[in-house]
Amino acid sequence: MLKDAITAAQARRIALAAQGFTDPRPTGTVTLRHLRRVVGRTGLLQIDSVNVLQRAHYLPMFSRLGPYPTTVLDRAAYRAPRELFEYWGHEASLIPVALQPLLRWRMEAAHQEAWGRMRVIAEEQPDLVAWVLAEVRDRGPVTAAQVEQDVPRRTDHWGWNWSDAKAALEWLFWSGQVSTASRNGSFGRVYDLPERVLPAAVLATPTPTRADAIRGLVAVAAAALGVAAEIELRDYYRLPVEGFRAAVDELVEEGVLRPVRVAGWKPRAYLHHAAAIPRRVSANTLVSPFDPLVWERSRTLRLFDFHYRIGIYTPPAQREHGYYALPYLQGDALVARVDLKADRRAGTLLVPGAWVEPGRSAPTVAEGLAQALRDLASWLELDAIGTPDAGDLAAPLAAALGGRSRVTV
Repeated sequence: MLKDAITAAQARRIALAAQGFTDPRPTGTVTLRHLRRVVGRTGLLQIDSVNVLQRAHYLPMFSRLGPYPTTVLDRAAYRAPRELFEYWGHEASLIPVALQPLLRWRMEAAHQEAWGRMRVIAEEQPDLVAWVLAEVRDRGPVTAAQVEQDVPRRTDHWGWNWSDAKAALEWLFWSGQVSTASRNGSFGRVYDLPERVLPAAVLATPTPTRADAIRGLVAVAAAALGVAAEIELRDYYRLPVEGFRAAVDELVEEGVLRPVRVAGWKPRAYLHHAAAIPRRVSANTLVSPFDPLVWERSRTLRLFDFHYRIGIYTPPAQREHGYYALPYLQGDALVARVDLKADRRAGTLLVPGAWVEPGRSAPTVAEGLAQALRDLASWLELDAIGTPDAGDLAAPLAAALGGRSRVTV
């Protein structure tokens, strides 16, 4: 039984287990059953349009399952009966449909929660919003471009334009009046009515109170994190300050959460009642910059002593580790980072740079990382791995890869 004080190493292993990094990898074909297990651990998959390597929502499953057919995730998200739906969770996310009722408070609070331009459109141009909703109802599923092409021009106003129509669609999406039916070839949303997207049983589920919904989301976040500070419990689903403290207190009273002290942590921590503490973690995988394991950077620093920033949001002159560096998880530690790019035309996984963390054995790290890169290249159907270029791990990694490495796909 865990005590009220745990070590930093225990906290790290608890977090990795909670996120699914100690679950056994499939030995056969990856199916929806495996996807359910991963999403049951993470609670959501963040979406991001960056495609330097692979779309962000596909990578967490690879990190936990190894190479898998992305069609498994596409089917769960965009084909009936849907298991995931798109909404604002931790940024834009794919979320289990069972959690949709817990997010209705956010939809109902769109006039306070939605970003500025969407709110302006809803408040100043309600006729446009109504027209766009009618377009989706009558023509859906539709893309923003299809709606924009038919925007009527008004004679009593300066006019509606395509950007207004897009903002109206996003307002309707935020407020839950439309949903994402699919994604088109350029990764744009294809919109439709919720009743034509979400399972009927989900839509028929009674709407919980705001307090119950926030408490439910805190509980999901706590299970996904294993052990966490308050800021991380709030950040997981980007919860408001109002009602959060009461939710935590109630979960403590119910025994779902237990206050604990983690050695070296300044903030108070909470341990989920079902959290496991494995004796060891044997991971060997790359982690997406948008993976819930690392997206709260202060937590990443406390858990792994790993200061992480992604270069895509940093001016080129200030980038320390390239444009799109992924942390490399070996055992229970983040031991390196590697800048990666998929050159799909050349069929090559490019490695612009690789850096080992202080105090780690570069040859040992390089051997494991080489295998992780082979797995990644195989999954991406790239038949070669380029010679690593910059960084103090580049030479050991090149040696481990054997020069320009061919990959069996």
